[in-house]
Amino acid sequence: MHKKDYHMAPAQDMRQKSEEGVWETVKVIIQALLIAFFVRTFFYQPFNIPSESMYPTLKVGDYLFVSKLSYGYSKYSFNFSFGGFGTTWITCCPIDFPGRVVLADTPKRGDVAVFKLPTDTNIDYIKRVIGLPGDRIQMRDGVLFINGEMVKKERIEDYVDGEVMGEGGGHPIQQYEETLPNGVKYRVLDQVPNGSADNTIEYVVPPAHYFMMGDNRDNSEDSRFLDVVGYVPIENYVGRADIIFFSISRGTTLWEVWKWPFEIRWGRFLNLL
Repeated sequence: MHKKDYHMAPAQDMRQKSEEGVWETVKVIIQALLIAFFVRTFFYQPFNIPSESMYPTLKVGDYLFVSKLSYGYSKYSFNFSFGGFGTTWITCCPIDFPGRVVLADTPKRGDVAVFKLPTDTNIDYIKRVIGLPGDRIQMRDGVLFINGEMVKKERIEDYVDGEVMGEGGGHPIQQYEETLPNGVKYRVLDQVPNGSADNTIEYVVPPAHYFMMGDNRDNSEDSRFLDVVGYVPIENYVGRADIIFFSISRGTTLWEVWKWPFEIRWGRFLNLL
């Protein structure tokens, strides 16, 4: 009997240690999830790019960190949501309040920002801030005018990317560098000369609203289309896009890890916006 007890004790110890190890693993996982949840809720939220509207700045397959603190919090940024870029799948316990709180800064011309589509707040959009409250914005023959002044637009080398779809896909696309009044420079594409949105009315941005445009001017639904996007209220901003932390070729998902060695765009890692 004593011999049996002698052999049973180590087995019990091993079982106890195994249970303790499992519980420690569970605690670590819970702690990691809570930390990730806290960071995602208050500081940075990851997004991925699903469309070509921000080419050449952002490509389909880019993954970004969006700073929630940059513009403070609103009911659209300070909530407990789960989803992917484009659509929010689940929103838990949203906190409904007007305007923004802890307003660290306001959107600046040239910022690349994520916002809730004014006509459907379940959908996320990413565009560049072009017009501020009170600004007059107009496109004339593909040239951007702000408050009656032409924005500097300089022709640079053609843009060629086999991943670009549409009329310019796989062929050289006219590329320009625009310089906003505050000195911010960025590149824009002109796939279709005299496109449908190259000549517009003069838009007057309402108070507490902003005018957003995509860098791929002929392939972007943005504030030029009032019935689709229109002027973006300050409270609709989720945050400012700060950095690309991962990038993979179009048509490859993040979960297809076996394709990473061939499909990852290493040169786009940690690119600041």
